[in-house]
Amino acid sequence: MRHFGHIAPEVRQRLFHREPCAFTADSPPHVLASALGATLYSPATRPRLADDVLKQGGRGVTSMVLCLEDSIDDSEVGEAEENLVRQFAALAGRGVEPPLLFIRVRAAEQIPDLVRRLGPSVRLLSGFVLPKFTEERGVPFLEALTAAEAEIAPGRRLFAMPVLESPELLHLESRAETLAGIARTVDKYRDRVLALRLGVTDFCSAYGLRRPPDMTAYDVQIVASVIADVVNVLGRADGTGHIVTGPVWEYFRVQERMFKPQLRRSPFLEGRADELRQALIEHDMDGLLREIELDRANGLLGKTCIHPSHVLPVHALSVVSHEEFSDARDILRPERDGGGVLRSSYTNKMNEVKPHRAWAERTLRRAEVFGVAREDVGFVELLAAAIPAS
Repeated sequence: MRHFGHIAPEVRQRLFHREPCAFTADSPPHVLASALGATLYSPATRPRLADDVLKQGGRGVTSMVLCLEDSIDDSEVGEAEENLVRQFAALAGRGVEPPLLFIRVRAAEQIPDLVRRLGPSVRLLSGFVLPKFTEERGVPFLEALTAAEAEIAPGRRLFAMPVLESPELLHLESRAETLAGIARTVDKYRDRVLALRLGVTDFCSAYGLRRPPDMTAYDVQIVASVIADVVNVLGRADGTGHIVTGPVWEYFRVQERMFKPQLRRSPFLEGRADELRQALIEHDMDGLLREIELDRANGLLGKTCIHPSHVLPVHALSVVSHEEFSDARDILRPERDGGGVLRSSYTNKMNEVKPHRAWAERTLRRAEVFGVAREDVGFVELLAAAIPAS
């Protein structure tokens, strides 16, 4: 699979200076972690789940979470587990590589049980999403995952994606200790942890909050402060950090907008791009686009998504611009190892080699999996090409 692999090769050639790389579920962990992109959640109760997975894969989704936790009723868990076993068997019989698939469980004992019940179709499973992760609750999950892989699925690599969403992490008096415990745990199981996910809905719930579509997670200060502390401790660029993914965008319609649209008109003047701009504003998607940009500015990569319409905007905004690529490549040239300052090849900024090195390295990792746009190609062109014309 590859990002934008669902569009025609000739279109990709027109859009990309460097196309996204191809990857599989067996690719190196650092590639998979960067390539998660927009991770689409789906309740595990869906009766045609196998069809849904392949349909979304054909539309550009590269990672999915099949949820046994908050998205289903407590009384549905047993039925949902049985459905997962059936749907994985159906997928295995299709002979088509699905997106990266993860199961979100409720309890540690579900992990070995599901791995056992999946049988040969476990080869389609990339790992498990671990809810409300702290040191105390997380260790049993990770131990169960390690044991299941060794005893039930030898030779099959299974990853963990902890979700950071517990009240202990949110509350100021326990945040530092909770973060330190999480850091100890994920460091001990570093080869097992693919990425860390933020559960912002639970953070808001603890205070009875729900952000409207005109506001991003970063406008809710109590949420923004947690994101900052998580990145501070767990997202460092010194070799100790992990990829932290962006929070879910909770889209719902409002009858009347309270604020002016945040999307500028000027980039949308070509062809159906103006139509696309209007559709994004009418569906309150301009707030999502702003949040994706803020995710990246704050050190996050990828995003949890609950609706297919959110996937392609996340991917389009993850593509590295030609300007970013040029700056990153210039900074990392071998002759620059000694440091120094140089003018950007776009002549619009200063590139300071030593302080910007970590940014450049991250940018080139993102470029590997999401590609580099041509000099005259921006977000709108990428999105317009990726969304089929109606």
